[in-house]
Amino acid sequence: MKLNLLLLAATLMVACASTEEPKKGPGENPENQLGTLREAYKNDFYIGAALNSRQISESNTEQAALIASQFNSVTAENVMKSSQIHPSEDVFNFDIPDKLAALAAKHDMAFHGHTLVWHSQLSSFINDITDSTKMANALKAHIEAVAGRYSGKVYSWDVVNEAVEGDGSLRKSVFLNTMGEDYLSFAFKTAADVDPNAFLYYNDYSMTGAQKRAGVIKMVKKIQASGAKIDGIGMQGHWGLEYPSIQEIETSIEQYAALGLKVAITELDIDVLPNPDGVSGADISQSAELKAEYNPYVDGLPDDIAEKQAKRYADLFALFLKHKDKIDRVTFWGVNDGESWKNNFPVNGRTNYPLLFDRDNKKKKAFEAIMALKN
Repeated sequence: MKLNLLLLAATLMVACASTEEPKKGPGENPENQLGTLREAYKNDFYIGAALNSRQISESNTEQAALIASQFNSVTAENVMKSSQIHPSEDVFNFDIPDKLAALAAKHDMAFHGHTLVWHSQLSSFINDITDSTKMANALKAHIEAVAGRYSGKVYSWDVVNEAVEGDGSLRKSVFLNTMGEDYLSFAFKTAADVDPNAFLYYNDYSMTGAQKRAGVIKMVKKIQASGAKIDGIGMQGHWGLEYPSIQEIETSIEQYAALGLKVAITELDIDVLPNPDGVSGADISQSAELKAEYNPYVDGLPDDIAEKQAKRYADLFALFLKHKDKIDRVTFWGVNDGESWKNNFPVNGRTNYPLLFDRDNKKKKAFEAIMALKN
């Protein structure tokens, strides 16, 4: 009788256990099985993201956890640009950049400063200067204040941004018009004086075009000849499903590295939408009218386009791994599709899908493709 009761109890325990959801360890969750970008590529190069003010403030806990787990480098998308961090001569807005510095320290991330000298999104008081001495004083004061505040906290700076046109000539910015091309070496020398341990970069878009590449190389050689410290080239990766070619990107990486500089792939996103005629590069002054033909995926990204994007990202990262001795950092321009600037450039109000995470912060096929290279 006692034996029968024991058998009955054991049977009931097995039956009850079979109806319970099996418990999963951390490695058994499908979301965790792929691993994280920062862990997968930790021995190759930094994996970064540009963050907006909400992300820097960690107001969305789910997204904050995603950023902390996936990236080991962070850049301010906008809040460190001149017009926002230094809107008038005696006014500085350091609150959000300070939070970014703290965020980077908390999560053991490299903090990349963007950007010290740029003709766009420029403080009006600097833009109105017409005298060379006043411009030099204004640039020096701005760099000393901003780079000085984060000296020792910033891993690298975009010292000068987008100073070269597509034909290789220097952009006729307010800096060039007032100081001549000496403003370039002046900016790098000043940044090096203020933050001597940071890596100093020149950053630009359309860096794979032959004419622009030649112009950038010519400019960099002059900066080097001046004795100024310049450590790297930032190649903005605002690219499409088919352009530029892998060969053009590889040639550019090799030629920039041949200058004795590190290369960073910056502002990476893969546009899946048709490009309006006459629009090229990432000059934010460009715009086009919203038409249905430019916005074909309002209801979601088709599987075949998602596969093409995944293959494109995989091809790019295979190239980056091939040249990991030359590449210091790969930074995505945003975290998820919904918050990407590509929804509004060059056509305002589109639905674009350029990044690795969807509008719900879920991993896309592109993420899986990049991780598959390391698994």
